[in-house]
Amino acid sequence: MCHPAWRQARIAAQRLLDLARLRRVRDRIGRQYTRPLDVEALARDAGIPPGLLARQFRDAYGQSPYAYLMTLRVEHAMALLRHGEGSVSEVCRAVGCPSAAAFGARFTELVGMEPGVYRTRAALGTTELPWHVTAPVPVSSRNEEAPASTARLA
Repeated sequence: MCHPAWRQARIAAQRLLDLARLRRVRDRIGRQYTRPLDVEALARDAGIPPGLLARQFRDAYGQSPYAYLMTLRVEHAMALLRHGEGSVSEVCRAVGCPSAAAFGARFTELVGMEPGVYRTRAALGTTELPWHVTAPVPVSSRNEEAPASTARLA
């Protein structure tokens, strides 16, 4: 029989390995936020089932992989809009959102104002303008953004 402390040490070591794996997934999403998200490919590369990846990711970071991706996209869009680089639809495409309507809805939900209003206020130099997502990220049950057969993260 194993000593109880050994069992606890194995559990702690496994937890650290799981967190390192999740950090690699999060970093990959951060590097490739302009591409469609494929949770199945992320999970396969991490060596865990997609449902477990989503659950562990939510437990570790407080949001699903898809919600994390959308938060990154909105924050990058905020930076582009503050600097006046392109129209709202160009910014939408630049951050990897396939639908301007979905992007506008998520932007408004997370920032508290529409992208066009945000851009106008940034041009006017409004001091109360948020520089990062201020609203709590809504829980998303969406498992993947693109079908696994059409887009894969490298």
